[in-house]
Amino acid sequence: MHELIERFLAYIDVERGLAKATVSAYRSDLTRYEQWLNAHGITTIDAVSRHDVEDFMASLAEESTRSRARRLAAVHELHRFAVSEGNAPSDVSEGVKPPKGASTLPDVLSVDEVSALLDAAAPKGAVDPVSLRDRALLEFMYATGCRVSEAVGTDLADIDLDRRVARLTGKGSKQRLVPIGSYACEAMRAYLSAGREALVGKARKNPELRAIFLNKRGRRLSRQSVWEIVTTAGKRAHIDRPLHPHTLRHSFATHLIQGGADVRTVQELLGHASVTTTQIYTHVSPQVLMETYLISHPRAR
Repeated sequence: MHELIERFLAYIDVERGLAKATVSAYRSDLTRYEQWLNAHGITTIDAVSRHDVEDFMASLAEESTRSRARRLAAVHELHRFAVSEGNAPSDVSEGVKPPKGASTLPDVLSVDEVSALLDAAAPKGAVDPVSLRDRALLEFMYATGCRVSEAVGTDLADIDLDRRVARLTGKGSKQRLVPIGSYACEAMRAYLSAGREALVGKARKNPELRAIFLNKRGRRLSRQSVWEIVTTAGKRAHIDRPLHPHTLRHSFATHLIQGGADVRTVQELLGHASVTTTQIYTHVSPQVLMETYLISHPRAR
C-alpha cells in the first residue's frame, strides 16, 4: 500500500503537475487512510472493500464535513489510480459518496469595509517600507482576487504596471492574466519605488531579486506573514470579525458579481476549473434582497 501511495504522489506531482501544497494535502490524507487500513489488517489495495472505505469514513465522524470530503476525494483518486495501474480489478470506493453538509456562504466584506481595511494597512502619511508593502500587497490581492499563494509567488517579471496586468500562477501551475486596478497600480508603484529596495538591502546575503513582496529580512514574504498583515489591518480598521487572506478574494468575486460581471468572467479571473465553484458568489445579500423586495413587490409597502 505504501509503495502504491508513493507512486500515486509522484504521478500527481510530476505528470499532472499539481501544486506542492496539493500534493502535500494528498500525502496527509492518504497516510491517514493507510494507517487506518493497516490497523485493520489490510495492506494491499486489492484487499480493500467498499465497506472498508465506508468504515474509514465513519471513523472520521468528528472531523468537519469539508475535511471528510477532502479525504474521500483523495481516496477516490488513489483507487482510480490503482485500477489504471492494474493493482486492483475495480474501484471499490466509487459508490461511496461524500458527506452532505450545510452550504455556507463565504466571508465577504462590504465595499466600505474593504476601503477601511486597505487604508488601515498603512497609517496615513506613512512612507516606511513595511507600510508601503502592506498597502501594495492588500491592494494587489483585492484588485486581482488572487490566492495568498499566488500573491507571495508573484515575481517582478509577472507584472506590467504600464499595461495594468499581472500574470498569476495558480493551482497545478496554471497561469492566467488578470487586470490590476488603478488604485493597486498606484500603491504598487509607491512600494516598488520607495519600499522594496529598502527591504532588499536588509538581506544579509543572497538578496531576493525576483519576488515582489519581501519580508523585513529581504526574503520572499510567507503566507503566514500575509495572514498576520490582514489580521493586523482588520484590527486597525475596527472590523469586529475574524479576517483571513481569502476574505479579500471572496470580496473581490462578490463585488464583481454585484457590479454586473457575469459568472464565467469571474471564473476566469479567479482561476476556477469549474464554474460551479464560482457560483457560490452569486448569493444575494439580505440588504439587496430586502431592497429588491420593497421595490418589486406590489404590496411590499
